[in-house]
Amino acid sequence: MLNARTSKSKVFSHRALLALCLTGAATSHAETLNVCYDHWAPMTIFPSEDSSDRGVVIDMLDQIYAAEGYNLEYYEVPLARGLDMVAEGLCDLLPEYLYSKDLDKDFEFATEETFAYPTAFVIRRGDSWRFSGIESIKAKRIATGPGWDYSSMSADYQNYIDGPENADFVEVIAGNDDVVDRVFHMIKDGRVDLYADNELVLQYVLNKLKLNDELIIVHPGLDKKLHERPIFSKKIPTAKRQELIRIWDQGRIAIKGEKQKILLDRYNVTFEY
Repeated sequence: MLNARTSKSKVFSHRALLALCLTGAATSHAETLNVCYDHWAPMTIFPSEDSSDRGVVIDMLDQIYAAEGYNLEYYEVPLARGLDMVAEGLCDLLPEYLYSKDLDKDFEFATEETFAYPTAFVIRRGDSWRFSGIESIKAKRIATGPGWDYSSMSADYQNYIDGPENADFVEVIAGNDDVVDRVFHMIKDGRVDLYADNELVLQYVLNKLKLNDELIIVHPGLDKKLHERPIFSKKIPTAKRQELIRIWDQGRIAIKGEKQKILLDRYNVTFEY
């Protein structure tokens, strides 16, 4: 993730939290897994009155663990809260987080990635601009979100948008609505020029908003792919945690090729690069 996920979420009730606290010690040994996740469509989606969809990665997770006899209980929370709940043992796992060797104090990464996401840019249709390094974005109005971190994909890009001297050209979009949706509308309206994200996120939002006549996804994206993996709570006893990781790793390897394509097709997205 870009650490750029929106924090739109259902309210995580005190009653649900209390239930987790009371059952947390037993959860790791039961056939039910508590899964915390945030909204990052189409990879992870909060279901709504209009749709029960939970996203590509949640569908994958459900397939893998259901095949091993597990029931999955989902808790839709902002990312920061989800990370805390995994660290506290209130959730057994969070299905997708930016991989780093330095982030293993309170949880353990799986070996197999969910995906290694290519990035791309979205711009107005008819704009001839293409990314060719930092010089190419100078004088362009760039959209991002508060605290969003692109450094794992391009340290130079992150340094540019963080630079005080570039503040007039960087629009930080905040709010309670879906930030990426808002960014797309701002590009369409000419208020900003470009936005970088996971290729699949861009495809999904473009299709959802029906803006294909106004906007276009262009390549190349940033320098490196975005590598994400599930994380598992270290409150789970080691042997049990290793078994859960083994199940994920073997299941993810099995979901390749045509099986992966079926999951992506459901959300009308595909890896083009």
